[in-house]
Amino acid sequence: MSQPSVGYTVGFAAALCLVCGVFVAGSAVALKDLQDTNKRLDKQKKVLSVAGLIEEGASPSQSEVEELFAKRIVAKAVKLDAGVYSDAVDAAGFDQRKASKDPSMSVEAPANSAKVARVPEHAVVYQVVNGGSVEQIILPIEGKGLWSTLYGFVSLQTDMNTVQGLTFYEHAETPGLGGEVDNASWKKGWKDRKVFGDNGEVALKVIKGKAGAAADDPYSVDGLSGATLTSNGVTNTIEFWFGEHGFGPFIENVKSGKVNG
Repeated sequence: MSQPSVGYTVGFAAALCLVCGVFVAGSAVALKDLQDTNKRLDKQKKVLSVAGLIEEGASPSQSEVEELFAKRIVAKAVKLDAGVYSDAVDAAGFDQRKASKDPSMSVEAPANSAKVARVPEHAVVYQVVNGGSVEQIILPIEGKGLWSTLYGFVSLQTDMNTVQGLTFYEHAETPGLGGEVDNASWKKGWKDRKVFGDNGEVALKVIKGKAGAAADDPYSVDGLSGATLTSNGVTNTIEFWFGEHGFGPFIENVKSGKVNG
C-alpha cells in the first residue's frame, strides 16, 4: 500500500485545523451571549445579596433575580469629582472597569495604599428602593489584595455611614486564607459597622484578631486568619474609595442633602 504524499498529509492537516478552528470560533460566538448573561446575573445577585435582599448561598432562578433586581434596584451614574448624579453616561450599560483604563474617561490616581492606578470620571452606584424611598446606596470598590485586585460592593444605609453589607464578586486570593473574603460569616461581621469616625475621616478597618460587637467596636472588622496582606488590602480599599478621590464628595453631598440619595 502506497504512503500518502507529503502534499496530501499537509493538506489534510490544514483542512483538519481549519474545520477545528471554525468549530471553536463558532462555539465561542454561540456561547458569548450565554456567558454575558451569566456574568450580568452574577453581578445582579451580588448587588441583591449585599443589600440583604437575597440570602448568602441562595440559588434563585434567573427570572427571580431579574424581577427582584428590576423592582428594588436603580442604577445611577455618579460624576466622582463633583459628587453628583450624571446623565453623561448610560448607567445600565456603563463598563466602569473599561473606563478606568481609558485615559479619555479616567484620571491618574494619586499614590495610594489600595494601588488604584486610575479613577474613572464616572462610576455606577445602585440605589436600593422600596416604593418611592431609597433605603440603601451600594458603592463599587476595588483594590489590591495579596495576589489580585478585589472587586466588590459596599452597601450603606441612608446615613451614608452605617454599613449594611460588603461582598466581593471577583478576586484571586488564596483559598482558605485571603479567599475567606467570600466567607459568609466574615461578611456578616460588616453589618452595622461605621465608616467614618467623629472627625469625618475613614475609620473602618480590618484588624488582627477578633472585633467586638458593632455597637461597642463600630470601626473594626475581624481579621482574616493567616491573610494579613489581604486584610490590609481590604482596609486600604475602603480607605481609598470612601475618601476624597473616590466617593467622598458624593457621600458628603448626600449627607448634606445637595444630592437626593
